[in-house]
Amino acid sequence: MQLLKQFSKEYSLYLAIVAFVGIGYFEHALVETTAGNLLGLGLLFVVIIYAAMSVAHHAEMLAEKFGEPYGTLILTMSAVIVEIVIIVIMMMHAHNPELARDTIYSAIMLDINGLLGLAAIIGGLKYGEQPYNVDSSNSYLSMLLTAIGIAMVLPEFIDPVYHQRFMMFNVVVFIALYMIFTRVQLKSHKYFFEYKNSDSAAGHQEKEHAKKHSGINAWYHTFNLVLAIVMIGMLSEMLSVFMGNTLDVFGLPMAIGAVGVAVISAAPELITAVRAAMDNRMQTVINIALGASLATVLLTIPAVIVVSYGLHMELNLSLTPVQTMMIALTLLVSIVNFNDGETNMLEGFLHFILFVVFSFLLFV
Repeated sequence: MQLLKQFSKEYSLYLAIVAFVGIGYFEHALVETTAGNLLGLGLLFVVIIYAAMSVAHHAEMLAEKFGEPYGTLILTMSAVIVEIVIIVIMMMHAHNPELARDTIYSAIMLDINGLLGLAAIIGGLKYGEQPYNVDSSNSYLSMLLTAIGIAMVLPEFIDPVYHQRFMMFNVVVFIALYMIFTRVQLKSHKYFFEYKNSDSAAGHQEKEHAKKHSGINAWYHTFNLVLAIVMIGMLSEMLSVFMGNTLDVFGLPMAIGAVGVAVISAAPELITAVRAAMDNRMQTVINIALGASLATVLLTIPAVIVVSYGLHMELNLSLTPVQTMMIALTLLVSIVNFNDGETNMLEGFLHFILFVVFSFLLFV
């Protein structure tokens, strides 16, 4: 009875179902006009973001039940699954070989520069400096450098004749990398991704945070998490139609659509990271931001390679010179900033400036 009462409050699920049925019914009429496309795009984007909030909520409940680093792993995996579902659906509709590359690039910029930058600014303003385990940032950044270099930079220096063979090789390598890293994160070096705060007030605050909910039903939240992701996938199929039409009408690059996909997938992480920064839990922010970027590269790339190969679609993962420079700047600044175990407002501001530059370059 208690579960039924809880389920009756899943408003985002009911709104998603209503939107799917309603917009689906009027879809053919809406796509005929510019106003109709804008209306459909706006409504679907808002509903999908709201559904993503539901993903964040259920992932947070599971995170609270299982603790760190399992919690952030659940959250980042949920976000990456949402991202993969939307990318694959939009690739099938847009037939754009650069869409996956632009989305992965946008997700990295959003997670490291936007999400982590904003969280560090908020936390810095409130606490001055926020500590975390430097072993975690070093581990994430070394993996990111390796993975991005192999999949998105190295192809530029390989004969195009061998590109497809190299991409299939990457599938095997990346799955192995993710399995090894996950084992390190959850077992052998779990302490790398945890931070034990000796400050009694902060420790008390974290305990209060952990006691916020009791009697969490893992099956209930897992079911609703999967259901929300399924609904996001169904709504994304319609979103791809309205987004493609709108971008064509206004002559905007498909990269704008890629940013939209990244925003949807990162929305749950952004909310959780900001809450963690305000609670002085910078370790959670680091795990979310850098962990999400790494999961995006190590899981999304193999997924889109396999799908594109199976559906005989073209795929280009090589970064443009501008994208390569922005990624290089982001990782270089991250290596300098995240080597002392503490974040502050200035470090957050530097990353946020890089995010502003990334946003500006979308229209250049």
